[in-house]
Parts: sequence; C-alpha cells; structure tokens
Amino acid sequence: MPVLEKIKSAYLFWYQHYLIIPKAHRYSLGQKIDNIFTESIEAIITASFLPREQKLLYIRLAIRKIDTLKIFLMILWETKSLDNKKYIALSVKIDEIGKMIGGWSGQILKNSPK
Repeated sequence: MPVLEKIKSAYLFWYQHYLIIPKAHRYSLGQKIDNIFTESIEAIITASFLPREQKLLYIRLAIRKIDTLKIFLMILWETKSLDNKKYIALSVKIDEIGKMIGGWSGQILKNSPK
C-alpha cells in the first residue's frame, strides 16, 4: 500500500531527528509528534483492512492526525528545535501523505452508494 510506505518512510526520517531534538522539546512536543505519527500509521493500517463502508472513519482520523502533525512540526521549527532543511524535508513528505489520504477519502466517497 503506497500511503503506508510513504508514512513509514516519513516516520523513519522523523525518528532519526527526534533523537537529536533539544531536550526541552524532545520529551514534550517531540514525544507528541512521535505519538501522532504512530497513531496515523495505525489509522491507515486499520482502514486498509476494513470493508469499504467502514474505512472512511479511519481515513478521516488519519487526515486529522496528519493535519495536527503539520502544525506541531511547524511549532517545533518555529522554536528552532528543528532546522529548516529537516523541516522542509518532513513537510514535503507529510504533504504528500496528506494528498494521498485525501485522494483515498475522495475515492471512498465517490464510490459509496448514495
């Protein structure tokens, strides 16, 4: 599943940098971001195994998590706990994941019985 591979890749990239975030944020905002990543992965995995009519709830959860992730990463960057290069690289990955999940949601809605 392409979206799962993308988010797994983004998480692995994040995790490399999570370990070197200043302590002031590593155990607060950094931990929160890490949790949101894993919750997003869980929502995507769950949605992928459910019947079509039950997927949308978990897809929407994943969308909310990804949107929250974007904001928390921006805060981490604005506080200088994440440098520009890492922030941009993560943002590009997260934006792509968001588009993929949004497309998945659109397909479910488009193909749902009315």
